[in-house]
Amino acid sequence: MLLPPKLFCGSSIPNLASQVAGYLDVEMGNADVKRFPDGEVDVRINESVRSHDVFLLQSICYPANDHLMELLLMIDACRRASAGRINAVIPYLGYGRQDRVMYPRTPISAKVVANTLTSVGVDRVITIDFHAGQIQGFFDRPVDHLHAAPLLIERLREINLPELVVVSPDAGGVERAGRFGMGLGGSMALIDQRGDKAKSMQLIGDVRGMDCLIVDDMIDTGGTLCEATDLLVTSGARSVRAAVTHPVLSGSAAERINRCKLTELICTDTIPLPVEKQIDGITVVSVAERLATVIRNVHTGESVTQLSY
Repeated sequence: MLLPPKLFCGSSIPNLASQVAGYLDVEMGNADVKRFPDGEVDVRINESVRSHDVFLLQSICYPANDHLMELLLMIDACRRASAGRINAVIPYLGYGRQDRVMYPRTPISAKVVANTLTSVGVDRVITIDFHAGQIQGFFDRPVDHLHAAPLLIERLREINLPELVVVSPDAGGVERAGRFGMGLGGSMALIDQRGDKAKSMQLIGDVRGMDCLIVDDMIDTGGTLCEATDLLVTSGARSVRAAVTHPVLSGSAAERINRCKLTELICTDTIPLPVEKQIDGITVVSVAERLATVIRNVHTGESVTQLSY
């Protein structure tokens, strides 16, 4: 007999987790995630998980180290409680940008995170839009790598931009931009950025009189996005929108974006938006239903291939 799945969440995405549970028509599991007075994480699973499929929902977003430790301890608690399979549902996998040795004597932090999740007993990872595709190979466990592009494209089709140019903010994002280009039509352009200085950007392609869409996997400080927006506007673009999966929005990113000439920012809810980081003209597309469908398919042994692209 197939036992019902058990869903638990850490402290990073409680609203998204509740929506996922609603789509699955199951109650969120009873767990406490607290802190000891010295800041140590205190995790307690308050119900039996023996032989159940357990799904732990947690984004490794700010504060990333705390949320990562919560997830690790929840995995260990479930393993010691004889859970059947332990599935980590990580909409945003922090440390993903550290996917290779960029400079001498630096770690591959994404690999360290993958090794740590594996070592504590995770059986499967479900995530959305790795920063780099090769991170999937860092895990020695099955990984369901989902893409947010279909959800963002669906929202963009509602806007109806007949003269669209899809813009990749760097060479590494060309494949992602191509996915949007196939879904929306229109032409493509590339911003060539040499080094780390946003001021060194050069536009490859014609955007005069066109509606531009910058696509990326995340927005952190907003500096690159705002510089790219200014470059497109000065190059004759009629409007500039951005579609990103993960709204990291560190520091004064919200203020910076509100000051630039971006028409609209479209993102998902893989990371919750704090009240103090509200952005004018932002549209949030939920990934809850997509995650719920994948969780259901994993639990019942059905394919998730069509949901991964």
